Amino acid sequence: MELYELSIAGCYRCESPVWGDDRGFFREWFKGSDFAATGVSFSAEQANLSLSAKDVVRGLHYSLAKEGQAKVVTCVGGSLVDVVVDIREGSPTFGNVELIELSADAGVTAFLPAGVAHGFCVTSEQATLCYLLSSPFNPSVELEINPFDEELAISWPVSGTPVLSPKDAAAPSLAARRAAGELPRFSA
Repeated sequence: MELYELSIAGCYRCESPVWGDDRGFFREWFKGSDFAATGVSFSAEQANLSLSAKDVVRGLHYSLAKEGQAKVVTCVGGSLVDVVVDIREGSPTFGNVELIELSADAGVTAFLPAGVAHGFCVTSEQATLCYLLSSPFNPSVELEINPFDEELAISWPVSGTPVLSPKDAAAPSLAARRAAGELPRFSA
């Protein structure tokens, strides 16, 4: 697995070979030793699976967990565009947005450092996102930013009307979260 740092400090695009034949394909989507060789420390505490229909937009979600919450994400069915936004106060890449195309057969995984906001948009008829979390979900410290925040101006690749949860549709802007002191701090 090869890790390539993106425009957000500590965020990586990870690529691994896909071995396919007439039966289907096989790929590794996480290997701790490859992450460690790049200096990325990650230990999984929870694994999640999310199935969504075309044009579903989920996010932007983030955690204020004391221990932080890094993620390793990959698509295991269909295709989607993963979105990462650096919302860490004091980060040299604060406000940067990365769009990472993920599909089941592409051999691409994304590593998201603690403190960034995460979302995705399904581009196939249906897609399944699988992700590992470095800390368990804790509803008391899980927050969201509106995915259509004008300041962020994310180009979500929807082909029709975006489908959002009521919570995501009503989420505050990045500026509102910042003014309320509800953003994570960057730690080098």
